[in-house]
Amino acid sequence: MSIQKISSFAAGEWIAPGAGARDIASAITGDVIASAGNSALDVQAMLDHAREVGGPALRAMTFHDRARMLKALGQHLNANKQALYDISFDTGATQSDHMIDIDGGIGTMFVFAAKGRREMPDDHVFLDGELEQLGRTGTFMGQHICTPLHGVAVHINAFNFPVWGMLEKLAPTLLAGVPAIVKPATNSCYVTELAVRLILESGLLPEGALQFVAGGLGDMLDRLGMQDVVSFTGSADTALMLRSNRTILENSVRFVAEQDSLNASILGPDAVPGTPEFDLFVKEVSREMTAKAGQKCTAIRRIIAPESQVEAVIEALSARLAKTVIGDPRLEGTRMGALVSIQQKQDVLAKAALIGSEAERVFGDPENFEVVGADAAKGAFLPPMLFHCADPDTAQRVHDTEAFGPVSTVMGYRDLDHAIEIAKRGQGSLVASVITHDPSVARAVAIGAGAYHGRIYINDRTSMKESTGHGSPLPHLVHGGPGRAGGGEEMGGVRGVKHYMQRTAIQGSPDMLSAIGKQWVPGAAEIEGPAHPFTRKFGELAIGETLHSASRVVTLEDIEHFATFTGDTFYAHMDDAAAKRNPFFPGRVAHGYLLLSFAAGLFVEPNEGPVLANTGLDNLRFMKPVSAGDSIKVRLTVKHKTPRNEEYGEVRWHVTLTNQDDEKVAEYELLTMNAF
Repeated sequence: MSIQKISSFAAGEWIAPGAGARDIASAITGDVIASAGNSALDVQAMLDHAREVGGPALRAMTFHDRARMLKALGQHLNANKQALYDISFDTGATQSDHMIDIDGGIGTMFVFAAKGRREMPDDHVFLDGELEQLGRTGTFMGQHICTPLHGVAVHINAFNFPVWGMLEKLAPTLLAGVPAIVKPATNSCYVTELAVRLILESGLLPEGALQFVAGGLGDMLDRLGMQDVVSFTGSADTALMLRSNRTILENSVRFVAEQDSLNASILGPDAVPGTPEFDLFVKEVSREMTAKAGQKCTAIRRIIAPESQVEAVIEALSARLAKTVIGDPRLEGTRMGALVSIQQKQDVLAKAALIGSEAERVFGDPENFEVVGADAAKGAFLPPMLFHCADPDTAQRVHDTEAFGPVSTVMGYRDLDHAIEIAKRGQGSLVASVITHDPSVARAVAIGAGAYHGRIYINDRTSMKESTGHGSPLPHLVHGGPGRAGGGEEMGGVRGVKHYMQRTAIQGSPDMLSAIGKQWVPGAAEIEGPAHPFTRKFGELAIGETLHSASRVVTLEDIEHFATFTGDTFYAHMDDAAAKRNPFFPGRVAHGYLLLSFAAGLFVEPNEGPVLANTGLDNLRFMKPVSAGDSIKVRLTVKHKTPRNEEYGEVRWHVTLTNQDDEKVAEYELLTMNAF
């Protein structure tokens, strides 16, 4: 049998294993299938290549350029994912496990690509938050911006998700405009290497944007600076060792850790046997114990149920686990494959023994279980093992020992406050779940335990068909957790992109802020266009281009007609005496939406042209009432432009309505789609 040589990709070259290489065995057979590692890698050259070649190339691209690149990379990986499936079986993963890892990773890239186009500008500066007026007249303003770090992101990933683990970090990093050096766990690095080769062979990435280390990093962490980021997934002990590096501490290098987590799932008091929630709870726990052979950072380690339901939970869960077919993951009928290595199997058994010192094993005998299609003695197979802790209040090991495999412990609670206290004893986790149909239970857990968990997953009969599961972190939401979970934060949509950027407060005049953010700020210079802005195509419009409309008098007949026509006969528009008793009105006033309608009539160009559709308005405010006899006029300014595709883009207009005394009566942002 040939042994695959897993190469590193450093400073633009593939470098074969060398000194310090180690063997990698198949999780199924125990046979050596690959070797990886090279202690002679020039890590300084890698860092220089990333900072001097990859970083400038990425920063030259806009957020939209990088988002399109991510989408294309996702499509390329999706077209070649069968090769990733085929090579992943030797990690012990089943086909359904591959879909979590490979399809999940690709899906994450697509989400970040979409969010980059929808929620970030086609520019190099990301505006973070609203404007702050720092002076009385509005000539001195403040704004937070985010710009890419000028360093490199070093990604140190765990063995359990060789594809998703890389892509969920890589997508926000590249979208931010920062190059990455990826170092996967050696046990499964052969899968990551193939994914990296596919990415690089696509030709979609600029040179230096991605490098890959098979094996150790050498002294790379000793060479990092204040513009660099380390993102780590793995054990708490390793995280502590890495983040304690003197250079990282001295240079305040950003360090993101996602580590050990004693995740819990709480069965609500209402979820008794016979309810959809009880069946859902058993299904969720069973799935989390067996998916990836329990080797998930989000797997359920502590099963918290009402004391009156503990026996029923053990019985139902044991019956379901008994149906789990353990064996060669390449076989269609296999439900659970092997752990990643014999060493990992030994580690899980040692941790299970610690848990067993405080809890009784009620299901799963590691010395006596059936393996289909493989030799249990040679492969890294284990059965699901379920423990019962009768006294979770005095126990310690069940709350601080993570057996990173198919191991979980049932424990009972007296009341909901007790359940919350048990969940908190994990000292911080990535996720806790609550299976209940009672909203008050969900609220109590969210308030009582939220500070101890990065995510709280709530499921019941209403959401069960669409829910993604306790153990599925989603790119839209934060993945990470406090305390022993590492205190880090990944993904979370655009929030995750900002981890690789610097937030800077800028201060200055409206003109200065408009120039920096390429977004018109009230008070900045206005530009008079050569024609009505609605007659000009997307690419012809300039930021700050402004139309000042004529005035229109609002009459009492207008107000009454609008009330009759729309059915909005609110007293402030129809009853002068009642309106005067209202502290907000001087008497009968015009409808706010009448003013918006009149405003549109004042600035709209009615003929067919580049404006394709009005898609909405944001931030509407009514500042001053308009009475019969008052007049209104409109200032319409191009605030911001965002391309959407090759045919049209979104124009955000700043609209201000003023009265005959030039006092603001309303303000909002109008959104239109304009043809190129």
